[in-house]
Amino acid sequence: MPLYECQSNALNRIENAPIHWANKTVTGIERIAQFTASEIEKSKIKIVAIDGWLGVNFSEIVSSLRDFLKVDAVFLSMHQFYHSEEIIRNYKKEFITDDAAFGWSNNNGKLDDLIDLERMDLFIQNLLDNSNQTTLIMYGPGSAKINIENINILRIYCDMSQQKFLWKMWEGNIVPFFSENPDPNYHWKEYYYNDFYLLHAHKKNLIQYFDYYIDCSDNADLKILPAYIFHEIIERLVQYPIKQVKIFQPGPWGAYRYKDLFDVPGLGCNAWNELAGPELNILVEIGKDIIINMPVTNLLCHAELFVGNHIAKTLPDMLPFDVWLNDGYFPDPVPQERSSMPIHNHPSTNYVSKNFNEPLGRYETYYIAEAYQGANTLMGFHENADYELWKEKCYESEKNGMPIEDWKNYIKRWETNVGDLFLIPPGTTHGHGGNQMVLEMDTSASPCGTEYSYFMYDFCRPSWDDTKKSMTGKPLKMHTKHGFNVDECRRENWVKENLFIRQPKVIHWTKEFAIDRYNSYGPMPFEIERIHFTKRAEYSTYGKFMHIPTLTVGNNVLIRSKKNQEYSTSIDIWQACLIPACFGDYEIINLSEGLCTLVLIRWKIG
Repeated sequence: MPLYECQSNALNRIENAPIHWANKTVTGIERIAQFTASEIEKSKIKIVAIDGWLGVNFSEIVSSLRDFLKVDAVFLSMHQFYHSEEIIRNYKKEFITDDAAFGWSNNNGKLDDLIDLERMDLFIQNLLDNSNQTTLIMYGPGSAKINIENINILRIYCDMSQQKFLWKMWEGNIVPFFSENPDPNYHWKEYYYNDFYLLHAHKKNLIQYFDYYIDCSDNADLKILPAYIFHEIIERLVQYPIKQVKIFQPGPWGAYRYKDLFDVPGLGCNAWNELAGPELNILVEIGKDIIINMPVTNLLCHAELFVGNHIAKTLPDMLPFDVWLNDGYFPDPVPQERSSMPIHNHPSTNYVSKNFNEPLGRYETYYIAEAYQGANTLMGFHENADYELWKEKCYESEKNGMPIEDWKNYIKRWETNVGDLFLIPPGTTHGHGGNQMVLEMDTSASPCGTEYSYFMYDFCRPSWDDTKKSMTGKPLKMHTKHGFNVDECRRENWVKENLFIRQPKVIHWTKEFAIDRYNSYGPMPFEIERIHFTKRAEYSTYGKFMHIPTLTVGNNVLIRSKKNQEYSTSIDIWQACLIPACFGDYEIINLSEGLCTLVLIRWKIG
């Protein structure tokens, strides 16, 4: 699935950043190599471990270092100390599984499982014993796992954004642990169900004692900074509202409202536009126009401050929120089969735990942010619909590729308007029906943001071909087995009574602003609230709730801590930010004229 980034107003600026942050940061691969070579020479370092995330271009970094290093050095790629390709592929089978769309998360795995650590340490010890004047340069994921006593080791961690990794994977440029060459057949399930977890656990441990951090998200603009500065930045950053780099993805119903709102070169249509979530990266300006690009999950170093004590304890290593803006505008009328999202549902926490070893189910909401003629949402079944016959037809359609001509006799279509909210607990058959902009606020089921949507029917239509820029791609693959395993067959009357909410309740009102909250359904773990004002409003995280507001009415607003006005950010229309749990009392100031509305998601328990 192609994706496009939009960095408009995405920069997080740290006010009054210490001047040494910028002064101690070195930019550009040649200057970084020069700096590293100088550190090695003047400190008489015996071992350099250039560690990092899978997908980093280690060979380019090492090649540049060779050009500047004046001491005798042996360069060793870490791949030779991994177990063989056969052993590693056998290890991964348990987690890749036979399921065509999903796997089993290896959330207890470690890189140690794939490395012959004893052979590595013995090899390095022998090398050092026989060549006292040689510096050893190890490079590749896991390099810092060297365990040699009484040796001065310089540990460097090379990081990159998840979007950069995905682009390299789709291009066939990921170098597996056991190789020096890219594997065009590297499979996305290897990453989402195994490699991510091994890399994440290793990074979480190494981040406590590494010496330098390199931002490798852009090969043309690498930056290296000392570890103590990296930690100072993170400690300051978790006290700010955080903006993320939005991504856009075309898809089978891709629509066109984005053309009026965003400048995204190359985007041919827009289905999913992600505003906030664990897989998105952040841009941080630390002074002198130096911008660090890093995964937002780095902030989980201070999880209690960032996501709050309850989430930090019950969902460790998790940023358990996703916020999306689903496009649905068409300049000319189109059939429902063109404007609708796939008819699908989502699993509960119990289901993903038993079947995929994941910590959290998928709980969703649709907030109707804009509505046009024909605005509608698909949810639940008609009261008298033959559910068993619907199942048969979905299975048959998946098998023979023929559309279900009378699908509307089964699926309930709800007419909608701005401000309507749909609660979507697991097992609820639903889909965005088109002719509206949907602000979708959900839980994220895994630390890496793995998607758990079970498509049961997609009208047998072609999907988007991003090369041809047309709806001529292969139809989406269905997940009917999982979908009907979790489906609760919720009928329209039950949906109307429990899940379709047209009016929220006012929970706070002053002459300046008002806050209202939508009713919830028991299993839903979060609340949806709105803040309305013309000039200024106030709210609080109470030191325990992460807030994620999205501006749905207005032009731009300033969100600022009442305790320390330095901690602030501005967001534009259709932009979200992560307000850390530790933020406390804050104010929101309209930077333009007219009414503003922020729609906000937060956890119920804090």
